[in-house]
Amino acid sequence: MSLSAVEQPEHVPTLPEHVDVLIVGAGVSGIGCAYHLQREQPGRSYLILEGREAIGGTWDLFRYPGIRSDSDLHTFGYEFKPWQDEKAIADGPSILRYICETADENGIEPHIRLGHKVVRAEFSSEQARWTVEAIRTDTGETVHLSCSWLFSAGGYYRYDEGYTPQFEGAERFKGQIVHPQQWPEDLDYAGKRVVVIGSGATAVTLIPAMTDKATHVTMLQRSPTYVVSVPEKDPIANALKRVLPPRVAYALTRRKNIWLQKTVYSLSQSRPQLVRRLLLAGVRRRLPEGFPVATHFNPRYNPWDQRLCAVPDGDLFKAISDGRASVVTDTIKTFTERGIELASGMELEADIIVTATGLNLLAFGGIELSVDGEVVQLQQTMAYKAMMLSDVPNFAFAIGYTNSSWTLKVDLVCEHLGRLLGYMEEHGYDTCVPHNDDPTIVTRPLLDFGAGYVQRSVHEFPRQGSRAPWTLAMSYAQDVKNLRNGPVEDPALRFSRRAPVAGAVPSGVLAA
Repeated sequence: MSLSAVEQPEHVPTLPEHVDVLIVGAGVSGIGCAYHLQREQPGRSYLILEGREAIGGTWDLFRYPGIRSDSDLHTFGYEFKPWQDEKAIADGPSILRYICETADENGIEPHIRLGHKVVRAEFSSEQARWTVEAIRTDTGETVHLSCSWLFSAGGYYRYDEGYTPQFEGAERFKGQIVHPQQWPEDLDYAGKRVVVIGSGATAVTLIPAMTDKATHVTMLQRSPTYVVSVPEKDPIANALKRVLPPRVAYALTRRKNIWLQKTVYSLSQSRPQLVRRLLLAGVRRRLPEGFPVATHFNPRYNPWDQRLCAVPDGDLFKAISDGRASVVTDTIKTFTERGIELASGMELEADIIVTATGLNLLAFGGIELSVDGEVVQLQQTMAYKAMMLSDVPNFAFAIGYTNSSWTLKVDLVCEHLGRLLGYMEEHGYDTCVPHNDDPTIVTRPLLDFGAGYVQRSVHEFPRQGSRAPWTLAMSYAQDVKNLRNGPVEDPALRFSRRAPVAGAVPSGVLAA
């Protein structure tokens, strides 16, 4: 007999919406994860929460002139979706279209909720599920959901702010100071003198792109970066597309470029001085005779201790050779009313100063994780196969390569997650947690990379161990062996099933 309205309890708790897998982030990693879940675990429900009002992640966020990839799209693109554009080094809008097409073609869009910023998640071992708290960015409303697995697909950059060091006298400058991560849509630099502070991927992209309108663009760098000219269009890839089916041509080009990336990286590690000479020779060929290459393009570190900066068809070198751009290697003493005074005494006059000084890192989008009431201290965890965290159940994440294309690693991680979920279903498990029992394993930073943006924040991240499966492999071939073809079972993984609750109603069955 049902209760009357008078007999109904005043407050009936509403159970949060539940999905099997909750993906945080609708960028290249999140869309890729959704595809692999649909393909390898078609019976599982999933949802993507995206804190911004559009999908695409990095490729929707950055709007500065010339925004492009610094990896070829035959390896940065998904393995399952051939890159069809003629340009191998693609601009940001083209990459964004590619990501949106992937979501649309595979029916992923209905699973995406925009404007939902995940702020915390708590795992209950008793229930074998996460309770996730998100804030709706349009209303400020708090939303709760639950999931069996939580997947962080937001990368490791902080999206709400870039890194800008404190510059003495910045308040005195009469012009405009802009960070590329907050590029004003209405910024007019036509006929203006522009100084770009920095020498990384963003700077070498911005400088040639701004020379079409600016009077002159100066790259001001504290120290040089390795810059290498690469073909904007891959002649082999485009030739293969003319004679072979798209998927075959794409697969062959992808294999060729993976081999090339591996060869350059391996040679940089084994013969750094040889690679240095080759890189500098390439720069000299593209700049006027007598240009001080050793001053402006010869870094203190070895090749691939930090990422190489790729410039398509040498566009940066062309801008320098034509006199539309220049390079100054010096340190900043102070900003002035008219520009920047350098330690050497030289003053660079500017109407606009662009601080291409890097990004801030933020592990897992700043989500606060806790397990059974205990907040997870990320710096005390170790990364298992660079996709899960020690002693954190049913949680996975995607971090791409620093020495190769990001998406190569993401594809493999998402494939492995699908296999792991299948293994758990086959054996009746509902919880999986990595755990280290080996006291001889020592830890080191997760991102063992010399870039300044990494060194500033890496202490806040999980760590990696001295031996597999706790190492962060920077080898696609090794990850293919371990993640795609290796077994799911591992002594470091603990599987379990929760005890049935007496009187519990089976999932999917409503009480009468």
